[in-house]
Amino acid sequence: MTFWVYVLVSQTTGRRYIGHTSDIERRLREHNDKTTGKMRYTRKQTGPWSLVYEEKFTSRREAMQREQFLKSGQGREWLTHKLRW
Repeated sequence: MTFWVYVLVSQTTGRRYIGHTSDIERRLREHNDKTTGKMRYTRKQTGPWSLVYEEKFTSRREAMQREQFLKSGQGREWLTHKLRW
């Protein structure tokens, strides 16, 4: 199975969201659907959300480790340089 780490950006506020999933297209739809229950952060923030970065992995463990790195200080800095924020 394939897993993805992804970065979304609010088109309104410029805020970032980092997550992982096995179905990236479904997750993007869910983040932009205010009626879906679990996405507390993206539901509270102003959207719409756009996919700006993704990485593919062969295991959930690898994807979760990469997600945790991207949420760290070094990871946020790496994303800032990578995405030119």
